[in-house]
Parts: sequence; structure tokens; C-alpha cells
Amino acid sequence: MAGSGLFGEILDGDVFKYYSDGEWKKSSSGKSVSIINPTTRKPQYKVQACTQEEVNKVMDIAKTAQKAWAKTPLWKRAELLHKAAAILKEHKAPIAECLVKEIAKPAKDAVTEVVRSGDLISYCAEEGVRILGEGKFLTSDSFPGNERSKYCLVSKIPLGVILAIPPFNYPVNLAVSKIGPALIAGNSLVLKPPTQGAVAALHMVHCFHLAGFPKGLISCVTGKGSEIGDFLTMHPGVNCISFTGGDTGIAISKKAGMIPLQMELGGKDACIVLEDADLDLVASNIVKGGFSYSGQRCTAVKVVLVMESVADAVVEKVKAKVAKLTVGPPEDDCDITPVVSESSANFIEGLVMDAKTKGATFCQEYKREGNLIWPLLLDHVRPDMRIAWEEPFGPVLPVIRINSVEEGIHHCNASNFGLQGCVFTKDINKAIMISDAMETGTVQINSAPARGPDHFPFQGLRDSGIGSQGITNSITMMTKIKSTVINLPAPTYTMG
Repeated sequence: MAGSGLFGEILDGDVFKYYSDGEWKKSSSGKSVSIINPTTRKPQYKVQACTQEEVNKVMDIAKTAQKAWAKTPLWKRAELLHKAAAILKEHKAPIAECLVKEIAKPAKDAVTEVVRSGDLISYCAEEGVRILGEGKFLTSDSFPGNERSKYCLVSKIPLGVILAIPPFNYPVNLAVSKIGPALIAGNSLVLKPPTQGAVAALHMVHCFHLAGFPKGLISCVTGKGSEIGDFLTMHPGVNCISFTGGDTGIAISKKAGMIPLQMELGGKDACIVLEDADLDLVASNIVKGGFSYSGQRCTAVKVVLVMESVADAVVEKVKAKVAKLTVGPPEDDCDITPVVSESSANFIEGLVMDAKTKGATFCQEYKREGNLIWPLLLDHVRPDMRIAWEEPFGPVLPVIRINSVEEGIHHCNASNFGLQGCVFTKDINKAIMISDAMETGTVQINSAPARGPDHFPFQGLRDSGIGSQGITNSITMMTKIKSTVINLPAPTYTMG
């Protein structure tokens, strides 16, 4: 049960504490923020509403702790990360329970997220030791006009204090994907979890606490975005921001100072289906890609661009599979569970009604009960419909029929987003050519878009983000280059 047993010290009455300087604390504000259960639509948990002054203290402590941590041997940093990973995986059940109640993640998927997060931390520890334990040695005489009079030693050093802001849909996994690289690289980290998912994140942070990381190295502040959101992202003590989410990231990037940014901001991932594709494979991947976790994934299939000659067959196969999806509460491991909030459900409904007004074909009856929306496939969608371009983040998938590959590529590239895409064809040469033409961070060939495995590069173009993620890229991004140049005295003897 959340906040009990090993996790008892993170709860005060009915309000979960925030984490600072190696301790679980109550906010001086005396206020809390309620977390609404998406399924019951009633308050489930409460977290502290931290103040700006508490954020200032966290930043000061993080800066001091980072200086000492940067001097800690790499093998010791890795050892602590491995320990945290083991504790996290051992106590997956209460953390998974939080994911079920906070974000309506199906129970089995919730456990998978926690285990995957432990594996990510361990991999990060090993990769960090490898890439940070190496440097470069340069000599001056490789550049024209220079003698061999200078030696340059190049190494990677930490940035300082990392601000990590994960999204609601993977509040544990997309938190540790920032925490692990930051810590192994010698940084300190301040975590601002999403409101929905905050309690799961607090439990995860307690695993790092139990692993024995130095005080102040990791902090976790909760509260209202209106009170501490901009204050955090514009704080002068922050040396790097790693953010995963939506449009908020664009606003953050405009306000942040001259610091490195790692932003993943969503997508409108297109699935291009050619005439020679394996249509059973296509249908399976469209359903998996479009409806897993009720479509609340940045890498979900968001629009199907299918050649007209096979469109009828694809739609029928997808309809048959959609009919088999189970719909209900996350505790029952249903395929389709409630979306995260009423406002999300209302936004999705707005896209559906717009498509209905403009003549889209509904392959299923539109049905909604509270935050629970039944899976819906929309055929004959046109570019003048909002659903053709906007990201629903829900179990609604548009199908646009195309008459040429060029038409599909054009639609993909005309989007404001450019996260991922996929193409289905048996012609690998054609697949590579289409991949080269698609302006997205990743293109999957004969599989639905996906983030991972977690060591693969993950990045987007345009409004989908800045920089690249994935374990190796994140570690590198959270460091900077340090050069030490040894100037040799001019030789006083003649060689020979």
C-alpha cells in the first residue's frame, strides 16, 4: 500500500512529504495539492504545495552537494545507482499501485514501468563508467603551422544542477531516464514531478534515499505550477533542464537562460502503409501503436496514411482487432482505461465532434463515460479536420487515404511535430528512401513507433523537441568538455 511499510516516512497524515537535504519534509505553506484518480474522479492522494523559498533552499543545497559528488569516484557513483535500481525493482508493487490510481495505467503495465526503470538505472551506471572513464589526447602538430609543443587532455565534466521534469504518462520511467544520467555524470538533480504521478515519483525517490546517496544530491519538490513552475525553470541555480511533456516545454525553452535544454514535447506520429505491406502486421501494429495505454503516449500512432488500394482491407482488419479490446478500470488490466483527466477527455471529444461535423466515417460508435473513452477509429479523415494535425493523446485514431507515397510524406512533414513515424512495406529499398524523406527524429520500419529500448537515441524535430535522449546521449548531454593544455618548453637540443 502506498505510503506504508518501507515508505511510511514519506507520508504525514494524508499528505505526502517532499524531499530535500536527505529528509522528508512538510512544506511551510501548510497547503497541499490534491491528485484526482482518473477512474473514480475523486481525490486519491495529496502532496505538499512547496513554496518559492523552499525551492531556493533546495537549489542552494543541490549546488553544494554537487561539488562533493563530482569528486566521488565513478565506480562509487555506479555502485549506488545499482543499489537504487535493486531497491526500486524489489518494491515495485506499491509504486505500481500508485501508477494505477494516479494515472489509470493498467496494473500489468504499471509493474512493467517500474521494472524497466530499474533496468534503465543499472544500464546507465554501466554506460556512464564506460564513456566517462575515457578521454581524448590531442597534439598540436596535427594542425598546419604548429610544432609538437602542446598536449591537450580532454575530459567530460558535470554541468552542475539538473532540473528534471517528467510527464504524467511515465512519471517513474521518464524521471529515472533523467536522474540516472545526471547522477552518473556527477551532477545533482532537482525533480519536479507531474501532479498526476507525483506520489509514484516520491516513492521512486525514496528508493534512491534508501540506497544511501549523499544528502542534498537529489531533491523532489511538489506543488502548483502557477506557484513554482516558472520559478524553477527560470531559477539561476539551474544549469540544465531536461523536460518531457507538451506545449509547456516550448514556453520553458523561450524563458530559460543560456543553459542546455533537453526537450521532448510530443508528436503526431504518422504510419504510412504501402500496397505491398503485410496487412495483418499493419493492423496489429496500428492497434498496438494507436491504443496502448489509451493512446496516451508521445510515440503512439497518431495518424494512419494508407494507400487507397489497400485502405478498405486495412480498416476492416483494424476494426476487427479494436472490437476485441477490453475497456474498463486499470485494476482489471483493461486495454483501454480512463484518460488522465476530465480536461483531457473534453479535448479529445472536441476533436471527435469536429471530425463528425466535417464528415469523417466513424468505424465505431463514439462512447464516453466520465474520463473513459471507448476506442475509436475514424476513416476518410481529411486535412481540414483538426484530428488530422492535433495530438489527441487518447484512444482516437484518424485514417487518411492517400494516392501516392509522396502524398503521405508531404502530410507527415507538414506537421508541426517531428518525433517519430513508421512505414510498412516489404521493399526495404523503398522503406529506406521513405525514411530518409520523413522529417522525424526516428522512423520505424514495419513496426509501430516506440521509445526504446532505453539506450536507443530518442529525439524529435520542430515542435517535438530539442536535443537527443537515450542513455548514452543523455549522459553526454549532461556533461561539458574540459580541456587542459600542457605547453611544452621549446627544445634546447637538436634531434638526430
